Amino acid sequence: MTTSTPSPAPRPASEASIGELLSRVPAQTSQLVRDEIRLAQAELTQKGKRAGIGVGLFGGAGLFSIYGVGALVAAAILGLSEAVDGWLAALIVAVVLFVIAGIAALIGKNEVQQAVPPVPQEAVASVKTDIETIKPGASA
Repeated sequence: MTTSTPSPAPRPASEASIGELLSRVPAQTSQLVRDEIRLAQAELTQKGKRAGIGVGLFGGAGLFSIYGVGALVAAAILGLSEAVDGWLAALIVAVVLFVIAGIAALIGKNEVQQAVPPVPQEAVASVKTDIETIKPGASA
């Protein structure tokens, strides 16, 4: 039965030689890149969910408003046709509906813009910070 000796634990950075420190760089760099990728994925997932919910709610609201507006259009045209000709009543109601549609489109556009850009901003900032941290050490 052979016994293997466990490899010694790495010394703290303050006690390590330059060779030991340099040998740790590839592993630490790989770990840093993997961590940044995980952060970017998590951030994009969160933004995607928010955008999906917003778009879904916006679409659902549009569908229900179509049914409601259909009933209201008929009622408005019939009610207004008591005062003016039927064609004029339909035209007035149509103009009002287009104004409402424009307002709803602007609100929907603002909601979608809040979800973009779909860039993982926190991860990008973290990578920039990492690069700035490494630059002074690389030039020394």
